[in-house]
Parts: sequence; structure tokens; C-alpha cells
Amino acid sequence: MKVFLNGQFVPAEQAVVSAFDRGFLYGDGLFETLRVMNGVPLDWGGHWRRLADGAEMLKLKLPFASDFLRAQARELSRQNELSDAILRLTLSRGVGQRGYSPRGADAPTFVMSLHPAPELGPQTPQWKLHTASLRVPFADALTACKSANKLLHVLARAEAEAAGADEALLLNTRNEVVEAASANVFWIEGGTLHTPPISAGALPGITRAWVLDWASSGQLPTSESRAGLDRLLRADACFLTLSSWGLIEVVAIDNQAVPTALLTSVIRERLLADWRRQVKRLE
Repeated sequence: MKVFLNGQFVPAEQAVVSAFDRGFLYGDGLFETLRVMNGVPLDWGGHWRRLADGAEMLKLKLPFASDFLRAQARELSRQNELSDAILRLTLSRGVGQRGYSPRGADAPTFVMSLHPAPELGPQTPQWKLHTASLRVPFADALTACKSANKLLHVLARAEAEAAGADEALLLNTRNEVVEAASANVFWIEGGTLHTPPISAGALPGITRAWVLDWASSGQLPTSESRAGLDRLLRADACFLTLSSWGLIEVVAIDNQAVPTALLTSVIRERLLADWRRQVKRLE
């Protein structure tokens, strides 16, 4: 397996970073995860914009331009003979002086790696959720970027798995629904498609944005709504969006069954069709 590390393709066993890298020491960095289909990185523009916005917020230097990295991502897919995969982009502030001050950390670390992708079968995947005991801080500006510090999400996922669930559902410190550990949350209620607002603490997901754009184009009404857990449990249907899987249907929350709806499969099929169009256009 080859990895793109700081401008070079190197064998995975040689793709190492310093023990003094601030990404390792403090989670001082960002990452993006996106799907590669037939060698084409999907929704590259949206992921790049989020990475660039996060880098600006954290005052991180992006060492390469978007078009160059997109070409290198395709080359990484070719060299690894892995045309369908998950691509991870990782940006760290790099090595600096000991302590929290970022002074002296002027050479960022940038990595792209490929990983096995879940199969996109004809049936919509179904997951069970467990509400995590940890809470996302309300109105925390850092939740708007995909930082390398994901300890809350790691612990939430571990708690969910221990409870026999597939994924963790996260609430904020106001007990409002925010997101899943690795996905955005939607629910259907009274013919309207709802999702928590970014201000509740949700990550501005790329697939989340696609669903909202698709629905707003005349498909069905949408609302960015604050809601407690009880509202999800009363919804007509609930689903998750994430770049690796596309769309996943929620069938239970905290061992309570959640209704399903044909509409979730319709949305998923429209999303997959858009992915296939991207591939055809960029091949």
C-alpha cells in the first residue's frame, strides 16, 4: 500500500511522522474523509472547501493546492490499484516547540491514505443508534471544522458498540439532537425533512448539504430544527448521511424501534445516481 506523505508517494510502512508532531501531541490538525468511486474522489470541491475553511479558522497552512491534490489522489488510487475506496486527508500543524503555543510550527504535515470502502448494495443499510452519555458543547465554534481532536466521538462510539448499537447519537449540552459520531442526522416529520442546525454543534456535512440542496429544489420542504430526543422517536422516519456510506436508515434508537419510509431509499438512490454522474463526467 502506498501513502501520499508531504508530496511523495511512499510505502505505508515508511509513512511515518515525528513523535513531536502537534497532530499526534495535541490533535492540532484537521482531516477529511471522502469516497473514491472508479478512481474519482467524490464531492472533492465540498470537502476541499471545508478543509480550507477549517485551516483558516485554525491558522493552519495548506501546503498544496486543490487541483494538485485531487490529481495526486487519483494517482494514489491508481498506484494502489484501489479504484473504490475511502480517501482520508490529514493536515497537521507539524513539529513545533513543546507546549501549547504554535510558534515555530511552520512546516505542516499532509497525508493522504486509502482504506477499504463499504459496499454500496441495492438495499439501504440499516443501523441502530445509542444515545451517548457525553454531550457536545453548545455554540462551540470548533465543531464547525473537522478537527483531529475527536476523543468525544471515539468514546461515544465505544459506548454505543458496548450497548450493541451500530453508531452513537450525540446531544449537546442543551439536550438537543446534534449528529451521530460519524454522520449527520435527518428525520421526516409531517412531510418535512428536518436536520439539526450547525449552531447546535453539528458538523457541516458534505452529504448533508447535498440532501438539503436536493430537497430544496422542489422535492420536499426542509427545516433546520432544534429538537430533543423524544422528537426523533416520534418521527415518521430517521436517517444518517455520511460520505463513506451515503445514506443509512435508522431503525432503532436506544432499543426503541423507529419507523422506516420509502422516501429514505429514494433519497439514497438520487445521491448514488449523482455520484455515478460525477464519475462519468470526470473519468
